[in-house]
Amino acid sequence: QVQLVESGGGLVQAGGSLRLSCVASGSIFSINSMAWYRHVLGKQRELVARVMSGGSTNYADSVKGRFTISRDNAKNTVYLQMSSLKPEDTAVYYCNAAIQSSHFSQLGIYWGQGTQVTVSS
Repeated sequence: QVQLVESGGGLVQAGGSLRLSCVASGSIFSINSMAWYRHVLGKQRELVARVMSGGSTNYADSVKGRFTISRDNAKNTVYLQMSSLKPEDTAVYYCNAAIQSSHFSQLGIYWGQGTQVTVSS
């Protein structure tokens, strides 16, 4: 079984910074892409940033220049460095990963439990 565990969420003032972490554990053969999504109640889930196995990244326009996604392949961990935070960044942030399990032949999509980020004005 594969599990994604997130940490780092919390309350921060506008203009401040937070770093989110997500660790994948379990029977992992390989990890392809890793990403961060966010969700505000009543709105559609939004892709914030994605990093591929080769290191290429994609960001939502709203966070470009402020957020940085990175991964540590040896630790099966993805990070989201968030700076210059704005109240509109307030959301539940979810870790996502495409993982090849050691026990199953198919690539699976896994989600973390979510971590709340609240930015006060």
